[in-house]
Amino acid sequence: MSVIKVAILGFGTVGEGFYRTIQSHSEELTAVLGRKVEVAAVLVKNKQKERNISKDVFITTEFTDILNLPQVDVVVEAIVDKDPTYSFLKQAIQRGCHIITANKEMFAHYGQELLELAKVHNVSVGYEATVAGGIPVIQTLRQLLNVNRVQQIHGILNGTSNFILTEMREKKLSFADALRAAQENGYAEADPTNDVEGFDAFYKAMILSRLAFGEDPNWHDVDRKGITSITSDLIDIALQFGLRFKHIASIKKKGNQLIASVKPVLVGKEHPLYHVEGVQNAVNIYSDIVGQITLQGPGAGMYPTASAVIEDLVYVCQNRRANQGFTSAIESCSIVEKSQEEETWLIKGLLNTLNEQPINVIDQVEEGIWIVKATSEEVAQLTKLNQELVCFPIIGEFESEHDLAKLVV
Repeated sequence: MSVIKVAILGFGTVGEGFYRTIQSHSEELTAVLGRKVEVAAVLVKNKQKERNISKDVFITTEFTDILNLPQVDVVVEAIVDKDPTYSFLKQAIQRGCHIITANKEMFAHYGQELLELAKVHNVSVGYEATVAGGIPVIQTLRQLLNVNRVQQIHGILNGTSNFILTEMREKKLSFADALRAAQENGYAEADPTNDVEGFDAFYKAMILSRLAFGEDPNWHDVDRKGITSITSDLIDIALQFGLRFKHIASIKKKGNQLIASVKPVLVGKEHPLYHVEGVQNAVNIYSDIVGQITLQGPGAGMYPTASAVIEDLVYVCQNRRANQGFTSAIESCSIVEKSQEEETWLIKGLLNTLNEQPINVIDQVEEGIWIVKATSEEVAQLTKLNQELVCFPIIGEFESEHDLAKLVV
């Protein structure tokens, strides 16, 4: 029986989880692929570090050593940062290897180039693990795009931020205490900036945008905000209206323009992301035929992410190049909407600032806390007048004790 030789770049959480899964599911892989899968080499930073890797596996600190092996069929990249990982994967493709990556930052920047290069060299690219951990959102979108036209995507794409918001609400913790709990549980890094400021979710959203709509929005136009402005008081106020804070990535078409944001919003009980708690991720997809579907599951961790990588291994070894990449922009669906669409917002700020703008105030929760109806442009103007204002859009139904507002998006 022939053998599929795999090289793993990086042996952290994802790399090790993938290695262990190959060992524990070798019979299943052989049955599906008709060939045995073996790890031929592992790229590490420090060869002296003790690792539980078979002595038959070649361990090296030099990527060129892997390229020079007599047989490497698949290169699995589980490192961080854009470089030198992009260079490694380019060289692997040029050698004729299928590639699999879990690196969302690198793939958001260079995914299109890698897919085009792979097509030239007749190999496949797997990138399921770049978005939402173990949730098969990439494969689902590939299938939907056969006929369905995706119109909108909402997603909770960062488990760390979702965990922090859940802890703040359920345990009445401050942001600092909830962040500390995330770090103690291994959900947040010592420097949590990528998670709590929305960069991690932003990269994932750009990958989903390219796959679903065939293009990225202008990155500088994406409204990216983190969760650091959310306080315990705001969470308690939201609860009075039956609302929960969620950090949501949103992508949709507006006319011929892609509109994307990654920011905290308030969701009502009927919204499919309302009950997504802790480190869970979820992606809600709306398309023209099937309507609305939601995928939910663990967004990180050794084995959930390994699950995505191992499924990609099957995918690339079956060499499904025809449907592996991003759709073309011509195929994407354009949604015609009003240019000045009103939304409902929770705003914390001074009354005199609101009086300076023609904003429809529909409820005053308490001094300095307002429920208003306004366009995003009007809210942006308000924040220019008073940079201390904090504004959060409300998605889904919410409860007002004065029965003044009901909104369904």
